[in-house]
Amino acid sequence: MDLVLRNCRLLEREGLYDLLITKGRISKIGKDLKADNSYDALGRLLIPGMGDMHVHLDSAMTLGRPRFNQSGTLLEGIEIWGEYKKSLSKDEVKARARRAVEWMVVQGVTMIRTHADVTESRLEGLRGLLELREEMRDLVNIQVTAFPQDGILTDNGNLELLEKAMEMGADNVGMIPHNEMTREDGVKSISLAFDLAQKYGRGVDGHVDETDDEGSRFLEVVASETYKRGMAGRVAAGHVTAMHSYNGAYADRLMRLLKRAGVNVVVNPAVNLHLQGRYDTYPKRRGLARIKELLAGGVNVSLGNDCLMDPWYPLGRGDILQSLYLAVHAAHLTSYGEVVRSLDLVTYNAAKTFGLREYGIMEGAVADLVLLDATHPLEVVRDQPTRLLVMKGGKVVSVGEPEKYRLSSGKEVNFSPSLP
Repeated sequence: MDLVLRNCRLLEREGLYDLLITKGRISKIGKDLKADNSYDALGRLLIPGMGDMHVHLDSAMTLGRPRFNQSGTLLEGIEIWGEYKKSLSKDEVKARARRAVEWMVVQGVTMIRTHADVTESRLEGLRGLLELREEMRDLVNIQVTAFPQDGILTDNGNLELLEKAMEMGADNVGMIPHNEMTREDGVKSISLAFDLAQKYGRGVDGHVDETDDEGSRFLEVVASETYKRGMAGRVAAGHVTAMHSYNGAYADRLMRLLKRAGVNVVVNPAVNLHLQGRYDTYPKRRGLARIKELLAGGVNVSLGNDCLMDPWYPLGRGDILQSLYLAVHAAHLTSYGEVVRSLDLVTYNAAKTFGLREYGIMEGAVADLVLLDATHPLEVVRDQPTRLLVMKGGKVVSVGEPEKYRLSSGKEVNFSPSLP
């Protein structure tokens, strides 16, 4: 049925607007629109559905199984997961992942790119996430990346498993070149991943240079392959934390190459602030990709939560706005204009990484929308406010209630700032 969202505040527009939703799309934006059903936004901010472009749903909520990560390092996390994944079952993965997705949906995420470890020989995690992708498509768009956690060339059967994942319907080919045994194997693994992507007509989404080692320089190889194979826009590089440690001259050349090649960069602020710098004394590196400089250089950057209570990260609740909050601090995106524009990292930039078209708040776009208990983007970043409505394809899939506080005197306290 047609629905009008009344009195919505929109990004980069003055005043309040009505949106007419017809057959799952925004059919009109204007004033005093009519429909049989309506919802009054009361001047609150409406944004497009948000995206988490890098999350591991197969490992979500496995914290402490079989043991806790005591060092806080990436490598110990990989070892713990290696022990646990031997006992994975499709149904158990689906149950945990479903709960994680539900957390994400009610917090305004309408597109998710998840990685499924395909160096587990029975591919139980992949099977579970592929089924979940179909079962939850009315709530959220999910893409599944076949991720060779242990490397493509570290075991004779891993390349075969990666190709099997493509045959089973994975959306993207993954890789982890810095986890291969040698630099030469890392470079070869990138080429193999691209070969598979082109063979099956899929995208590439790799874990690349997730290390504090300034000598790890696989991202330039990814960019070169992307450019030479004509795959601009269809390749994403996640983490790329070694970029934090590169010298300025090399970093500048690399970022120009990324733009030329059309590589998307996905940053995972919470988890990499947690994992990186573990081998440093003081000062400790932040260990994040150079978000501010990448954006200034015209590279598409989006964000991911990466981990939710698993061997790599003990925290997380699936809220992509938490990652945005950390990103604006760690990347010094804290001028007024930068904070306001930072919402692009989890909306329009995410949609570009995902390859989603007909997206946004415009006539004709699919009605994937989030109404926030806020009136200004600065409030959104600062407060991570209640998601009052989440709409997927024009249907309301989640309803939230705003938080309220009252002093003992009876005075109601809210956190709305006075803004220019």
